[in-house]
Amino acid sequence: MLKHFALLVSFLFSVFIPSAEARVYLDIDQPAFVQIPIVVPKWKSVDKTPSALSEKAYEILANDLTLSGFFKVIDYRRLPISLRDKEGIPAGALLQEWMPAGGEILLAGETSLDPNGLTLRLRFHLFDLVEQKHLVGKQYEGHLQNLRNMVHRVTDEVALQITGEKGVNNTKIAYTVLQGESKEIFVSDFDGANVKQITQNRSINLSPAWAPDGKKIAFTSYLKRNPDLYLIDLDGKNLSRFSHYPGLNASPSWSPDGKQIALMMGMEGKSDIFLIDGNGGNPKKLTKSHGNEASPSWSPDGKQIAFVSDRSGSPQIYVMAADGSDVRRVTYEGNYNTNPSWSPKGDRIAFCGRVGGRFNIYTIGIDGTGLQRLTSDSGNNESPCWSPDGRYIAFSSNRTGRSKIFIMNVNGLNQRPLTESKGDESSPSWSRRFE
Repeated sequence: MLKHFALLVSFLFSVFIPSAEARVYLDIDQPAFVQIPIVVPKWKSVDKTPSALSEKAYEILANDLTLSGFFKVIDYRRLPISLRDKEGIPAGALLQEWMPAGGEILLAGETSLDPNGLTLRLRFHLFDLVEQKHLVGKQYEGHLQNLRNMVHRVTDEVALQITGEKGVNNTKIAYTVLQGESKEIFVSDFDGANVKQITQNRSINLSPAWAPDGKKIAFTSYLKRNPDLYLIDLDGKNLSRFSHYPGLNASPSWSPDGKQIALMMGMEGKSDIFLIDGNGGNPKKLTKSHGNEASPSWSPDGKQIAFVSDRSGSPQIYVMAADGSDVRRVTYEGNYNTNPSWSPKGDRIAFCGRVGGRFNIYTIGIDGTGLQRLTSDSGNNESPCWSPDGRYIAFSSNRTGRSKIFIMNVNGLNQRPLTESKGDESSPSWSRRFE
Protein backbone atom coordinates (compact mmCIF):
# COMPACT_ATOMS: atom_id res chain seq x y z
CA MET A 1 0.00 0.00 0.00
CA LEU A 2 1.31 3.39 -0.92
CA LYS A 3 1.19 5.95 1.86
CA HIS A 4 -1.17 8.83 1.47
CA PHE A 5 0.85 11.98 1.05
CA ALA A 6 0.62 14.59 3.74
CA LEU A 7 0.59 18.04 2.17
CA LEU A 8 2.23 20.68 4.27
CA VAL A 9 1.90 24.19 2.95
CA SER A 10 4.44 26.66 4.26
CA PHE A 11 5.89 29.93 3.10
CA LEU A 12 9.57 30.58 3.67
CA PHE A 13 9.29 34.30 3.95
CA SER A 14 6.34 36.10 5.42
CA VAL A 15 6.94 39.04 3.13
CA PHE A 16 6.13 36.85 0.12
CA ILE A 17 2.33 36.63 0.12
CA PRO A 18 0.73 35.55 -3.18
CA SER A 19 -1.94 37.83 -4.55
CA ALA A 20 -5.58 36.79 -4.20
CA GLU A 21 -5.94 36.50 -7.96
CA ALA A 22 -3.39 34.17 -9.49
CA ARG A 23 -1.90 35.45 -12.71
CA VAL A 24 -2.05 33.09 -15.68
CA TYR A 25 1.41 33.32 -17.25
CA LEU A 26 0.69 31.02 -20.17
CA ASP A 27 -2.60 30.67 -22.04
CA ILE A 28 -2.22 27.19 -23.50
CA ASP A 29 -5.61 27.40 -25.20
CA GLN A 30 -4.10 29.67 -27.83
CA PRO A 31 -3.28 27.94 -31.17
CA ALA A 32 0.39 28.77 -30.60
CA PHE A 33 2.17 29.80 -27.44
CA VAL A 34 5.75 30.58 -26.51
CA GLN A 35 7.29 28.29 -23.91
CA ILE A 36 8.20 30.04 -20.67
CA PRO A 37 11.90 29.80 -19.76
CA ILE A 38 12.11 28.37 -16.25
CA VAL A 39 15.34 28.30 -14.24
CA VAL A 40 15.81 25.17 -12.13
CA PRO A 41 18.82 25.49 -9.79
CA LYS A 42 20.47 22.45 -8.30
CA TRP A 43 18.32 20.89 -5.57
CA LYS A 44 19.80 20.83 -2.06
CA SER A 45 20.19 17.71 0.10
CA VAL A 46 19.33 18.69 3.68
CA ASP A 47 21.51 17.34 6.49
CA LYS A 48 22.58 13.78 5.68
CA THR A 49 20.19 13.23 2.78
CA PRO A 50 22.11 11.38 0.01
CA SER A 51 22.94 13.68 -2.89
CA ALA A 52 21.83 10.93 -5.28
CA LEU A 53 18.29 11.36 -3.97
CA SER A 54 18.24 15.08 -4.81
CA GLU A 55 19.76 14.33 -8.21
CA LYS A 56 17.02 11.80 -8.92
CA ALA A 57 14.30 14.25 -7.87
CA TYR A 58 15.86 16.91 -10.08
CA GLU A 59 16.01 14.54 -13.06
CA ILE A 60 12.31 13.62 -12.73
CA LEU A 61 11.34 17.27 -12.24
CA ALA A 62 13.24 18.55 -15.28
CA ASN A 63 11.80 15.76 -17.41
CA ASP A 64 8.24 16.51 -16.22
CA LEU A 65 8.62 20.20 -17.05
CA THR A 66 9.99 19.40 -20.51
CA LEU A 67 7.28 16.84 -21.29
CA SER A 68 4.56 19.31 -20.36
CA GLY A 69 5.44 21.36 -23.43
CA PHE A 70 4.84 24.56 -21.46
CA PHE A 71 8.40 25.27 -20.38
CA LYS A 72 11.89 25.76 -21.73
CA VAL A 73 13.95 24.30 -18.90
CA ILE A 74 17.20 26.06 -18.01
CA ASP A 75 19.15 23.27 -16.30
CA TYR A 76 21.61 24.25 -13.56
CA ARG A 77 24.44 22.81 -15.67
CA ARG A 78 23.70 25.49 -18.30
CA LEU A 79 23.72 28.39 -15.86
CA PRO A 80 26.48 31.02 -15.66
CA ILE A 81 29.43 29.87 -13.56
CA SER A 82 28.45 32.25 -10.76
CA LEU A 83 25.09 30.46 -10.37
CA ARG A 84 25.92 26.90 -11.36
CA ASP A 85 26.83 25.65 -7.88
CA LYS A 86 24.13 27.49 -5.97
CA GLU A 87 21.59 25.07 -4.56
CA GLY A 88 18.43 25.13 -2.53
CA ILE A 89 15.88 27.89 -2.03
CA PRO A 90 17.16 31.48 -2.26
CA ALA A 91 16.12 34.26 0.08
CA GLY A 92 13.85 36.86 -1.47
CA ALA A 93 16.47 39.56 -1.30
CA LEU A 94 18.73 37.44 -3.50
CA LEU A 95 16.33 36.99 -6.42
CA GLN A 96 18.06 39.75 -8.34
CA GLU A 97 21.22 37.65 -8.68
CA TRP A 98 19.25 35.09 -10.71
CA MET A 99 18.38 37.55 -13.48
CA PRO A 100 21.47 36.59 -15.59
CA ALA A 101 20.12 33.02 -15.74
CA GLY A 102 17.86 34.06 -18.64
CA GLY A 103 14.56 32.80 -17.25
CA GLU A 104 11.24 34.32 -16.27
CA ILE A 105 10.42 31.79 -13.54
CA LEU A 106 12.65 30.25 -10.86
CA LEU A 107 11.83 26.85 -9.36
CA ALA A 108 14.05 25.94 -6.40
CA GLY A 109 13.84 23.09 -3.93
CA GLU A 110 15.40 20.68 -1.52
CA THR A 111 15.06 17.09 -0.35
CA SER A 112 15.17 15.83 3.22
CA LEU A 113 15.27 12.18 4.25
CA ASP A 114 14.47 11.28 7.87
CA PRO A 115 17.11 9.33 9.84
CA ASN A 116 14.83 6.29 9.54
CA GLY A 117 15.60 6.31 5.81
CA LEU A 118 11.93 5.94 4.89
CA THR A 119 10.20 9.32 5.20
CA LEU A 120 10.99 11.81 2.47
CA ARG A 121 10.17 15.53 2.30
CA LEU A 122 10.29 17.63 -0.83
CA ARG A 123 10.11 21.39 -0.37
CA PHE A 124 9.93 23.81 -3.26
CA HIS A 125 9.34 27.50 -3.93
CA LEU A 126 8.36 29.20 -7.16
CA PHE A 127 9.43 32.76 -7.99
CA ASP A 128 8.62 35.29 -10.70
CA LEU A 129 12.01 36.68 -11.73
CA VAL A 130 10.53 39.40 -13.93
CA GLU A 131 8.41 40.92 -11.17
CA GLN A 132 10.82 39.76 -8.43
CA LYS A 133 8.13 38.10 -6.33
CA HIS A 134 7.30 34.81 -4.66
CA LEU A 135 4.47 32.76 -6.19
CA VAL A 136 4.04 29.68 -4.03
CA GLY A 137 5.89 27.44 -1.60
CA LYS A 138 4.88 23.96 -0.53
CA GLN A 139 6.20 20.82 1.11
CA TYR A 140 5.22 17.24 0.31
CA GLU A 141 5.90 14.35 2.66
CA GLY A 142 5.66 10.65 1.93
CA HIS A 143 7.39 7.31 1.81
CA LEU A 144 10.72 7.18 0.01
CA GLN A 145 9.28 4.79 -2.57
CA ASN A 146 6.84 7.54 -3.59
CA LEU A 147 9.59 9.89 -4.75
CA ARG A 148 8.43 9.95 -8.36
CA ASN A 149 4.79 10.65 -7.48
CA MET A 150 5.84 13.40 -5.06
CA VAL A 151 7.90 15.10 -7.75
CA HIS A 152 4.95 14.77 -10.14
CA ARG A 153 2.86 16.68 -7.59
CA VAL A 154 5.44 19.45 -7.55
CA THR A 155 5.25 19.74 -11.34
CA ASP A 156 1.44 19.69 -11.27
CA GLU A 157 1.47 22.60 -8.82
CA VAL A 158 3.90 24.54 -11.02
CA ALA A 159 1.55 24.00 -13.97
CA LEU A 160 -1.34 25.31 -11.85
CA GLN A 161 0.54 28.47 -10.95
CA ILE A 162 1.68 29.17 -14.51
CA THR A 163 -1.32 28.04 -16.61
CA GLY A 164 -4.21 28.23 -14.15
CA GLU A 165 -4.82 24.46 -14.12
CA LYS A 166 -3.06 21.52 -12.50
CA GLY A 167 -0.89 19.26 -14.63
CA VAL A 168 -1.49 15.58 -15.40
CA ASN A 169 1.78 14.07 -14.24
CA ASN A 170 -0.07 11.82 -11.78
CA THR A 171 -2.12 10.13 -14.47
CA LYS A 172 -1.68 6.82 -16.27
CA ILE A 173 -2.19 5.56 -19.80
CA ALA A 174 -3.42 2.07 -20.68
CA TYR A 175 -2.65 0.58 -24.10
CA THR A 176 -2.20 -2.72 -25.90
CA VAL A 177 1.13 -4.31 -26.82
CA LEU A 178 1.65 -7.00 -29.44
CA GLN A 179 3.45 -10.03 -27.98
CA GLY A 180 3.93 -12.75 -30.56
CA GLU A 181 0.43 -13.73 -31.65
CA SER A 182 -1.28 -12.18 -28.63
CA LYS A 183 -2.04 -8.65 -27.50
CA GLU A 184 -1.81 -7.72 -23.83
CA ILE A 185 -2.93 -4.66 -21.84
CA PHE A 186 -0.18 -2.50 -20.32
CA VAL A 187 -0.24 0.65 -18.17
CA SER A 188 2.40 3.36 -17.74
CA ASP A 189 2.71 6.76 -16.10
CA PHE A 190 2.33 9.96 -18.13
CA ASP A 191 6.12 10.17 -18.43
CA GLY A 192 6.44 6.55 -19.66
CA ALA A 193 7.80 5.28 -16.33
CA ASN A 194 6.42 2.42 -14.21
CA VAL A 195 5.36 0.30 -17.18
CA LYS A 196 3.25 -2.61 -15.93
CA GLN A 197 1.63 -5.51 -17.74
CA ILE A 198 -1.99 -5.91 -16.64
CA THR A 199 -3.18 -8.96 -18.64
CA GLN A 200 -1.17 -12.13 -19.15
CA ASN A 201 -3.71 -14.45 -20.76
CA ARG A 202 -1.97 -14.87 -24.15
CA SER A 203 -5.15 -13.95 -25.95
CA ILE A 204 -6.13 -10.96 -28.09
CA ASN A 205 -6.99 -8.10 -25.72
CA LEU A 206 -8.19 -4.83 -27.25
CA SER A 207 -9.58 -1.35 -26.56
CA PRO A 208 -8.81 -0.72 -22.87
CA ALA A 209 -11.07 1.86 -21.22
CA TRP A 210 -10.57 3.27 -17.72
CA ALA A 211 -13.46 3.26 -15.28
CA PRO A 212 -14.14 6.85 -14.16
CA ASP A 213 -12.88 6.11 -10.63
CA GLY A 214 -9.58 4.77 -12.03
CA LYS A 215 -9.86 1.47 -10.18
CA LYS A 216 -10.66 -0.86 -13.09
CA ILE A 217 -10.14 -1.19 -16.83
CA ALA A 218 -12.71 -2.55 -19.26
CA PHE A 219 -11.48 -4.20 -22.45
CA THR A 220 -12.44 -6.64 -25.19
CA SER A 221 -10.81 -10.06 -25.21
CA TYR A 222 -11.03 -13.25 -27.29
CA LEU A 223 -10.17 -15.29 -24.19
CA LYS A 224 -13.30 -17.44 -24.71
CA ARG A 225 -12.96 -17.24 -28.54
CA ASN A 226 -15.65 -14.57 -28.79
CA PRO A 227 -15.00 -10.82 -28.54
CA ASP A 228 -16.39 -10.36 -25.02
CA LEU A 229 -16.08 -7.50 -22.56
CA TYR A 230 -13.99 -7.96 -19.41
CA LEU A 231 -13.10 -5.98 -16.30
CA ILE A 232 -9.79 -6.17 -14.49
CA ASP A 233 -8.17 -4.41 -11.52
CA LEU A 234 -4.97 -2.39 -11.96
CA ASP A 235 -2.96 -5.10 -10.22
CA GLY A 236 -4.09 -7.63 -12.85
CA LYS A 237 -6.43 -9.39 -10.41
CA ASN A 238 -10.20 -9.94 -10.30
CA LEU A 239 -10.65 -10.57 -14.02
CA SER A 240 -14.34 -10.88 -14.82
CA ARG A 241 -16.33 -11.32 -18.04
CA PHE A 242 -19.34 -9.01 -17.85
CA SER A 243 -20.67 -8.70 -21.42
CA HIS A 244 -20.64 -11.84 -23.52
CA TYR A 245 -23.62 -11.58 -25.84
CA PRO A 246 -23.30 -13.49 -29.13
CA GLY A 247 -21.18 -11.57 -31.64
CA LEU A 248 -19.30 -8.36 -30.94
CA ASN A 249 -18.85 -6.83 -27.50
CA ALA A 250 -16.25 -4.18 -28.29
CA SER A 251 -15.02 -0.57 -27.94
CA PRO A 252 -16.30 0.10 -24.41
CA SER A 253 -16.81 3.72 -23.28
CA TRP A 254 -17.85 4.48 -19.69
CA SER A 255 -20.47 7.09 -18.89
CA PRO A 256 -18.97 9.87 -16.73
CA ASP A 257 -20.86 8.62 -13.66
CA GLY A 258 -19.64 5.06 -14.21
CA LYS A 259 -23.15 3.62 -14.21
CA GLN A 260 -23.34 2.67 -17.89
CA ILE A 261 -21.10 1.57 -20.72
CA ALA A 262 -21.65 2.36 -24.37
CA LEU A 263 -20.18 -0.26 -26.68
CA MET A 264 -20.29 -1.71 -30.15
CA MET A 265 -22.36 -4.91 -30.35
CA GLY A 266 -23.12 -7.21 -33.27
CA MET A 267 -26.31 -8.89 -32.23
CA GLU A 268 -28.19 -8.58 -35.54
CA GLY A 269 -25.65 -9.32 -38.24
CA LYS A 270 -24.17 -5.82 -38.17
CA SER A 271 -22.63 -3.57 -35.56
CA ASP A 272 -24.69 -1.09 -33.54
CA ILE A 273 -24.16 1.09 -30.49
CA PHE A 274 -25.69 -0.31 -27.31
CA LEU A 275 -25.87 0.74 -23.69
CA ILE A 276 -25.37 -1.73 -20.86
CA ASP A 277 -25.34 -1.31 -17.10
CA GLY A 278 -22.01 -1.18 -15.30
CA ASN A 279 -22.47 -4.85 -14.42
CA GLY A 280 -23.13 -5.85 -18.05
CA GLY A 281 -26.92 -6.22 -17.88
CA ASN A 282 -29.90 -4.59 -19.58
CA PRO A 283 -28.55 -4.05 -23.12
CA LYS A 284 -30.32 -1.23 -24.94
CA LYS A 285 -29.86 -0.55 -28.64
CA LEU A 286 -29.29 3.14 -29.43
CA THR A 287 -28.64 3.25 -33.19
CA LYS A 288 -31.31 2.41 -35.76
CA SER A 289 -29.79 2.96 -39.20
CA HIS A 290 -28.98 0.35 -41.85
CA GLY A 291 -25.27 1.14 -41.59
CA ASN A 292 -22.56 -0.16 -39.29
CA GLU A 293 -22.02 1.86 -36.11
CA ALA A 294 -18.84 1.78 -34.01
CA SER A 295 -16.50 3.48 -31.52
CA PRO A 296 -18.80 5.28 -29.04
CA SER A 297 -17.40 8.13 -26.91
CA TRP A 298 -19.36 9.94 -24.17
CA SER A 299 -19.54 13.69 -23.79
CA PRO A 300 -18.19 14.85 -20.40
CA ASP A 301 -21.67 15.85 -19.22
CA GLY A 302 -23.06 12.39 -20.01
CA LYS A 303 -25.80 13.78 -22.24
CA GLN A 304 -24.42 12.84 -25.68
CA ILE A 305 -22.39 10.12 -27.41
CA ALA A 306 -20.14 10.51 -30.43
CA PHE A 307 -19.78 7.47 -32.70
CA VAL A 308 -18.82 6.31 -36.19
CA SER A 309 -21.35 5.33 -38.82
CA ASP A 310 -21.14 4.42 -42.50
CA ARG A 311 -24.85 5.17 -43.06
CA SER A 312 -23.86 7.87 -45.57
CA GLY A 313 -21.71 5.45 -47.56
CA SER A 314 -18.37 5.98 -45.78
CA PRO A 315 -17.33 6.09 -42.11
CA GLN A 316 -18.08 9.51 -40.58
CA ILE A 317 -18.36 10.99 -37.09
CA TYR A 318 -21.88 11.46 -35.70
CA VAL A 319 -23.30 12.65 -32.39
CA MET A 320 -26.53 11.55 -30.72
CA ALA A 321 -28.28 12.08 -27.41
CA ALA A 322 -27.53 9.46 -24.76
CA ASP A 323 -30.94 7.86 -25.43
CA GLY A 324 -30.21 7.48 -29.17
CA SER A 325 -32.26 10.47 -30.35
CA ASP A 326 -31.19 13.68 -32.14
CA VAL A 327 -28.59 12.06 -34.40
CA ARG A 328 -26.51 14.51 -36.42
CA ARG A 329 -23.43 14.25 -38.59
CA VAL A 330 -20.29 16.13 -37.51
CA THR A 331 -17.62 15.44 -40.18
CA TYR A 332 -18.02 16.15 -43.87
CA GLU A 333 -14.43 16.55 -45.07
CA GLY A 334 -12.67 13.32 -46.06
CA ASN A 335 -14.23 9.96 -46.88
CA TYR A 336 -12.96 7.96 -43.91
CA ASN A 337 -13.21 9.36 -40.36
CA THR A 338 -13.11 7.11 -37.29
CA ASN A 339 -12.12 6.78 -33.60
CA PRO A 340 -13.92 9.80 -32.08
CA SER A 341 -12.83 10.93 -28.62
CA TRP A 342 -14.74 13.69 -26.83
CA SER A 343 -12.67 16.38 -25.09
CA PRO A 344 -13.08 16.60 -21.28
CA LYS A 345 -13.81 20.28 -21.80
CA GLY A 346 -16.75 19.30 -23.99
CA ASP A 347 -16.02 21.64 -26.90
CA ARG A 348 -14.15 19.44 -29.37
CA ILE A 349 -13.91 15.89 -30.68
CA ALA A 350 -10.62 14.29 -31.70
CA PHE A 351 -10.73 11.67 -34.44
CA CYS A 352 -8.69 9.81 -37.03
CA GLY A 353 -9.15 10.79 -40.68
CA ARG A 354 -7.70 9.33 -43.86
CA VAL A 355 -6.43 11.67 -46.57
CA GLY A 356 -4.14 10.65 -49.41
CA GLY A 357 -3.89 7.09 -48.12
CA ARG A 358 -2.59 8.18 -44.70
CA PHE A 359 -4.37 8.39 -41.36
CA ASN A 360 -3.91 11.53 -39.26
CA ILE A 361 -5.28 13.01 -36.05
CA TYR A 362 -7.78 15.87 -36.24
CA THR A 363 -9.98 17.80 -33.85
CA ILE A 364 -13.27 19.46 -34.68
CA GLY A 365 -15.88 21.50 -32.83
CA ILE A 366 -18.95 19.56 -31.76
CA ASP A 367 -20.98 21.65 -34.20
CA GLY A 368 -18.76 20.51 -37.08
CA THR A 369 -16.75 23.74 -37.39
CA GLY A 370 -13.11 24.55 -36.68
CA LEU A 371 -11.48 21.45 -38.19
CA GLN A 372 -7.79 21.24 -37.19
CA ARG A 373 -5.19 18.75 -38.40
CA LEU A 374 -2.63 17.88 -35.72
CA THR A 375 -0.35 15.33 -37.40
CA SER A 376 1.15 15.23 -40.89
CA ASP A 377 3.97 13.62 -42.89
CA SER A 378 4.65 11.11 -40.12
CA GLY A 379 3.23 7.71 -41.01
CA ASN A 380 -0.24 6.64 -39.91
CA ASN A 381 -1.63 8.22 -36.73
CA GLU A 382 -4.72 6.69 -35.12
CA SER A 383 -6.84 6.14 -31.98
CA PRO A 384 -6.67 9.55 -30.28
CA CYS A 385 -7.66 10.00 -26.64
CA TRP A 386 -7.60 13.06 -24.39
CA SER A 387 -5.83 13.71 -21.10
CA PRO A 388 -8.24 14.48 -18.23
CA ASP A 389 -7.46 18.22 -18.45
CA GLY A 390 -8.03 18.34 -22.22
CA ARG A 391 -4.55 19.75 -22.89
CA TYR A 392 -2.92 16.65 -24.39
CA ILE A 393 -3.83 13.90 -26.83
CA ALA A 394 -2.37 10.39 -26.84
CA PHE A 395 -2.47 8.39 -30.08
CA SER A 396 -0.77 5.52 -31.89
CA SER A 397 1.66 6.14 -34.75
CA ASN A 398 3.88 3.96 -36.93
CA ARG A 399 6.19 6.84 -37.89
CA THR A 400 9.20 4.97 -36.47
CA GLY A 401 8.41 1.72 -38.28
CA ARG A 402 6.54 0.10 -35.41
CA SER A 403 3.25 1.29 -33.96
CA LYS A 404 4.00 3.30 -30.80
CA ILE A 405 1.96 5.41 -28.39
CA PHE A 406 2.72 9.12 -28.78
CA ILE A 407 1.61 12.14 -26.78
CA MET A 408 1.25 15.70 -28.04
CA ASN A 409 -0.08 19.02 -26.83
CA VAL A 410 -3.59 19.78 -28.03
CA ASN A 411 -2.21 22.19 -30.63
CA GLY A 412 -0.16 19.37 -32.21
CA LEU A 413 3.19 20.48 -30.79
CA ASN A 414 5.65 18.55 -28.63
CA GLN A 415 4.94 15.10 -30.12
CA ARG A 416 6.94 12.40 -28.33
CA PRO A 417 6.77 8.63 -27.76
CA LEU A 418 5.39 7.43 -24.44
CA THR A 419 7.79 4.55 -23.78
CA GLU A 420 10.97 3.02 -25.16
CA SER A 421 9.49 -0.48 -25.48
CA LYS A 422 10.09 -2.48 -28.67
CA GLY A 423 6.64 -4.04 -29.09
CA ASP A 424 3.87 -2.69 -31.30
CA GLU A 425 1.56 -0.48 -29.20
CA SER A 426 -1.99 0.71 -29.92
CA SER A 427 -5.34 1.85 -28.46
CA PRO A 428 -4.30 4.33 -25.72
CA SER A 429 -6.74 5.23 -22.94
CA TRP A 430 -6.03 7.99 -20.40
CA SER A 431 -6.92 7.69 -16.70
CA ARG A 432 -8.21 10.34 -14.32
CA ARG A 433 -5.74 12.10 -12.01
CA PHE A 434 -4.43 9.97 -9.13
CA GLU A 435 -3.90 12.46 -6.31
